[in-house]
Amino acid sequence: MSPNAPSLRARMGRSRLGGVPAALPAALPSAKRQLALALDAAAGGKDRGHREMCLPGVVRIAEWLDLETQRALVARFREWALPPAGLRHPRVPSGHLMSVQSVCLGWHWTPYAYSKTADDTDGAPVKPLPEEVADLARSAVADAYGPDSAEATRYAPDAAIVNLYPPGARLGLHQDGEEPSDAPVVTISLGDSCMFRLAGVGRRTAPFTDLELRSGDLLVFAEPNRRIYHGVPRLLDGTAPAGLGLPPGRLSITVRETGL
Repeated sequence: MSPNAPSLRARMGRSRLGGVPAALPAALPSAKRQLALALDAAAGGKDRGHREMCLPGVVRIAEWLDLETQRALVARFREWALPPAGLRHPRVPSGHLMSVQSVCLGWHWTPYAYSKTADDTDGAPVKPLPEEVADLARSAVADAYGPDSAEATRYAPDAAIVNLYPPGARLGLHQDGEEPSDAPVVTISLGDSCMFRLAGVGRRTAPFTDLELRSGDLLVFAEPNRRIYHGVPRLLDGTAPAGLGLPPGRLSITVRETGL
């Protein structure tokens, strides 16, 4: 896969103020006891949902993860969120504090650059990308494009950005442009549904393609739309399935091959 030049954003530097550490709120009161399930039981089998090519290279699979696997991922997220190198509000170079809360695995992403330490908070080494999460991402790419596809046979994920969207949070239109690799990007949605917006590779303006992503849905985007502008303008509050163990809001697990 061909390398790409560093994005303009990656050359902007970082905010001197750094990020703000965050504590994970308690789960919704109705949440059931977390299930200690192995993630390699993952990704659905015969009960997987419908596969849809939304745009060239952009694939959505509804209900890709069953509820038990979603609960297992949330339980792991609660471990990842703990310090050191735990959950925090990232801050963009302009000083704006993002409304999402993030924890990184494999590589630490600080807007807009990667490092091996949590440079915007406690400076601790980033937590490793769990092999079961890498396996889940490899399964996602194989299901999206076929197990014998070039995308699947070459895919080597090494980083994840896990974003918690509290009620009212949003993510502006942006490109995933800090990675030299052009390998597919895998996003798993948990908790509340959201509107996921796609613009274009060379534009962040309309016309848009808006998708509703629900808990357990999978979205993968690859060439020719690997670097498409995308974002989350809105959450659909109160739509999460009961018993996930999440606080109110949405959790996204985005896995990438950085090429670093």
